[in-house]
Amino acid sequence: MSGMTDAGLRYAVDGAIATITLDRPERKNAFTLDTIDAWVDALHAAAADDGVRVVVLAATGDVFCAGIDLDAFAEVEPTPLARKEVLTRRIHRVALALDELDKPTIAAVNGAAVGAGMDMALLCDMRIAARSARFCEAYIKVGLVPGDGGAWLLPRLVGPGKAMELLLTGAWVDSAEAERLGIVNTVVEDADLPAATAGLAARIAGAPPVQVAMIRRLVRQSGSIDLRTHFDLVSSHAGIVGAINDAARDARS
Repeated sequence: MSGMTDAGLRYAVDGAIATITLDRPERKNAFTLDTIDAWVDALHAAAADDGVRVVVLAATGDVFCAGIDLDAFAEVEPTPLARKEVLTRRIHRVALALDELDKPTIAAVNGAAVGAGMDMALLCDMRIAARSARFCEAYIKVGLVPGDGGAWLLPRLVGPGKAMELLLTGAWVDSAEAERLGIVNTVVEDADLPAATAGLAARIAGAPPVQVAMIRRLVRQSGSIDLRTHFDLVSSHAGIVGAINDAARDARS
């Protein structure tokens, strides 16, 4: 899978780095169900490609993602079951595919990331923000609840109290405050966002891939297991990494 899709999403691979680009700037990169399906296909393509070691999520235009395109979702039958199923069977597939991907993900956030757009960025392992980036869990303003993991992800980054405040008020967080709160790893000037993202991706792509995958797995699992279980996983992973000599093998490839 590569190139442009008619769903407003592009997927491209350059060396060891795959980039998924939201490309509906005329709709502030808000996504439709077709976008969701293409997004899942792109993540599966990256997972299946042994040459891909890092996945970047980016966006065109001056808005990262306005979340769900409410106009495009107007066709969904307005019943509780239909609305539940469109989340479970379609939208949540992106979140689950991102969580299952054994390759680090970086969100390059330019401009506003709103609602599900913010949550999609939070689902990535790391976030680099342009100075213009702004974040808002806007569900409270439009009669919805956080449908893409925001109520699960945000407390793990900023703590439950601050997460509750942001979710219940829909307050905007600018890039500087997002960095202070730990929502983003770093903030760069807008013009520097592509280069900063590419630089971080290249550094990670150059590391031994099995170690990277196992470290990612340990970090992602750390919030849902106890310390003893964590140590059991660590000892197993350490044994595997030591046995295959991943760094030396990677240097020869």
